[in-house]
Amino acid sequence: MINPIELVIFDCDGVLIDSERIAVRLHVAVGAELGWPLTEAEVIEKFIGRSIVSNGEQIAAQVGPSRARLWLERFEQLHRAAVDAELTPVDGILEVLGTLTLPSCVASGGSHDTMRHTLGHTGIYRYFEGRIFSASEVAHGKPAPDLFLHAAKQMGVHPSACIVVEDSKYGIQAARAAGMRALGYAGGLTPAQWLEGPNTTVFDDMRKLPGLLAGA
Repeated sequence: MINPIELVIFDCDGVLIDSERIAVRLHVAVGAELGWPLTEAEVIEKFIGRSIVSNGEQIAAQVGPSRARLWLERFEQLHRAAVDAELTPVDGILEVLGTLTLPSCVASGGSHDTMRHTLGHTGIYRYFEGRIFSASEVAHGKPAPDLFLHAAKQMGVHPSACIVVEDSKYGIQAARAAGMRALGYAGGLTPAQWLEGPNTTVFDDMRKLPGLLAGA
């Protein structure tokens, strides 16, 4: 018997806010400056959906710890400026959040400071205030299940009654590892085939989300 859904756990970047394109562009630019030239496809493969710590470790392995610190500092500066200039909500998500009746929260690899900035800038923060969880709170970021399990525990819901809305393969892997169902959003940068698999429904239009949740 499948438990009814009691909690919707949203990823942040690429699910609530259309930030992945900005992040990919900036990592390509900073990498070219600091000695690790990457294509957009390589950035999506290596970085998207992972925590800041995980990405920093990958960068340090390539260019050394000091350049990795400089990379992340430079990225943060550029990211904040780009967010203020061009960040928008994911198409359709505000309509979804305005009518969502199920309990919900955010669980993201981003820091709390970054999410306050990005979700605040797009008008989404008010929907989740007090129910936002960061990979900085757990030992291991995605694709480990730690963050989603932490979010479920804090919200008082068993993992089997949770459904995760994700746009990255690492996030989908984390949801499966946590014993949760997943909805893989393929309307962004991640190829749909990266999201397909057990206990996962892939969709490409955020306006379909209420119907998918009703049928889960």
